[in-house]
Amino acid sequence: MEGDVNMSERHEHKSTKTVINRLSRAIGHLESVKKMVEEGRDCSEVLIQIAAVKSAVNNIGKIILQDHINNCVVNAVETGDKEAIEELNKAIEQFIK
Repeated sequence: MEGDVNMSERHEHKSTKTVINRLSRAIGHLESVKKMVEEGRDCSEVLIQIAAVKSAVNNIGKIILQDHINNCVVNAVETGDKEAIEELNKAIEQFIK
C-alpha cells in the first residue's frame, strides 16, 4: 500500500496479528498453487486451489474492514472526520469490485 498513508498516520488495530497470520497462510497456499502449475497438475485442481486462495484473501479483507470500521470509522464519526468516511467508501468500492 504505497504512497497513500504517511508513516506518521500509522495506527494499530486489534486484528493485526490475525491478519498477518492469515496473509502468511494465503501466501504459502499461493506458493503451493504455483508449484502445482510448475508440475503440470490438472487445471481443474489448480482452479479449485486458486478459488480457495481468493476466498482466503477476501476473508482477510473482511477482517480488515471490520477492524477499520470498529476503530477508525467510529473515531472519525466521533470527531466529525468526513474525509475518513469518504476514504472508507472508496476502499469499499475497490474491495467489492
